[in-house]
Amino acid sequence: MMGAAPSNQAPGVLSGERIELAIGHTPVRINGRMGHAVTANGTMPGPLIRLREGQDVCLSVRNTLGEDTSVHWHGLLVPFQFDGVPGISFPGIAPGQTFDYRFPVRQAGTYWYHSHSGMQEAMGLLGPIVIDPAGPEPQPYDREHVIMLSDWSPVHPHVLLKRLKQMGGYHNFQKQTLAGLLAGRDQPLSERLAWGRMRMDPTDISDVTGSAYTFLINGHDTDANWTGLFTPGERVRLRFINASAMTHFNVRLPGLPMRVIQADGQDVEPVETDEFQIAIAETYDVIVCPAKAEPVAIIAEALDRSGLCRATLAPQAGMVAPLVPLRKRPLLTMRDMGMDMSGMDMGGMGMEGGTLDLSAPSDAPPSGHAHHGAMTMKMRDKSLAAPAIRMGPGVATIAPAPIDRLADRPTGLEQVDHRVLTYADLRALVPSEDRRAPTRHLDLHLTANMERYMWGFDGAKLSENPDPISFRHGERVRVTLINDTMMPHPIHLHGHFFELVNGAGDKAPRKHTVNVLPGGKVRFDLTASALGDWAFHCHVLLHMHTGMFRVVTVRAGENAA
Repeated sequence: MMGAAPSNQAPGVLSGERIELAIGHTPVRINGRMGHAVTANGTMPGPLIRLREGQDVCLSVRNTLGEDTSVHWHGLLVPFQFDGVPGISFPGIAPGQTFDYRFPVRQAGTYWYHSHSGMQEAMGLLGPIVIDPAGPEPQPYDREHVIMLSDWSPVHPHVLLKRLKQMGGYHNFQKQTLAGLLAGRDQPLSERLAWGRMRMDPTDISDVTGSAYTFLINGHDTDANWTGLFTPGERVRLRFINASAMTHFNVRLPGLPMRVIQADGQDVEPVETDEFQIAIAETYDVIVCPAKAEPVAIIAEALDRSGLCRATLAPQAGMVAPLVPLRKRPLLTMRDMGMDMSGMDMGGMGMEGGTLDLSAPSDAPPSGHAHHGAMTMKMRDKSLAAPAIRMGPGVATIAPAPIDRLADRPTGLEQVDHRVLTYADLRALVPSEDRRAPTRHLDLHLTANMERYMWGFDGAKLSENPDPISFRHGERVRVTLINDTMMPHPIHLHGHFFELVNGAGDKAPRKHTVNVLPGGKVRFDLTASALGDWAFHCHVLLHMHTGMFRVVTVRAGENAA
């Protein structure tokens, strides 16, 4: 569609053994403003691709742009040469060229596709994938809807990045104020002064906020009111996909419980909740059972509460669910700085039940022992860094005492008065086929200089880490991700699933993306089963683009390093 019609109309469904996508430029109208999008088959999001487990498929992608493009099949287990990452698994698709992705469909569940070229993903090149199982569904349902969440700005993503490079808090209009202090809405003055001495901002939750973005559900803003129909009493499956460039969402249907049945396309034991946080690139499938012939709101609220999108589940077209108000914006805590003393492993320091002394200069070294029940520890003390971290301008903070936060309610949902899903709640419906103990351990630190907008693994960006992370084919490795920054990072591994070490034992949930909370760490067990070179990166687009990206290589018969 190259005319002036908006592209955020309902996309079609593509299925069969050969599917064609044309990548091109399309004008869009969002929130009353015209903009320019890069789309698949002229719509944003692109058409739903519906496949069946066990079939073979050829996805033929034609590039009508004046620049290279690509499509990555997010979460699909494919041969590496069809994974769709330029410079790693293939050269990309040149202008005027067509590339055929051919592979067997080896799984079922909810997935999605997006560009891995430049900033095209942020400009609209994304779409959903649903793969029906070869056998019966473990959790039957009567009706389904795909709910694809995204963020949209008419400002080019390179301009958004330039602004962040100039000032890290450029888009944050929710900073603490004197009025907030006097009204008791913000932190006490002593805490605010302490944060100021450390040159940190507890309201720095999201890099790009609702001041720049309009939040969308299936390409529709709140006023456009995307609507999915139901009949009272039906079991309705909602397939949530967070296809945003920069936004984590808190999802709820006020007054209607959700039963989570899949995470990242993998079946889990059903768990009932009232709200969940879906990180960028994750998917969650839930079943809801609306009993009354009344509209129900689907609320996707941005992590920093700078905006939300409302869609409607309704018994008939034309109904509009009530719009809920934005909740109070969250504030970061010592726990988000990796300084929560209750969770600290103090080793031989003899510290028990201590508190944090923020009165010392920000470059003071850790004291190594308690002083009147207090300990001086600083995120800016680089003597705390692990030997593997490359210390330089890309590392501004080190979490002094990062802890496993898989059982934590995610940022902003710590105090809500209803049930909230955590990673600790997830149990695989069927145990993993590989139950071997890991034979090797690998630690990776997520690092940043947020003021200069520099992101990386172990203190280095991709161009400074030319050697890949190497695995032997078939080896079992425990990977620990340690977040030394004060922002969450959804880390995605291409070509594989891994098992989260969340206390579920043999029923550890399998995921392809895991959100590492600020000041936290995540452990997962990986079987390096897929030969080839694979991308491994943060799915916050501008974090990835500025350096939080590594290459994983899996080779037969070689020593790993």
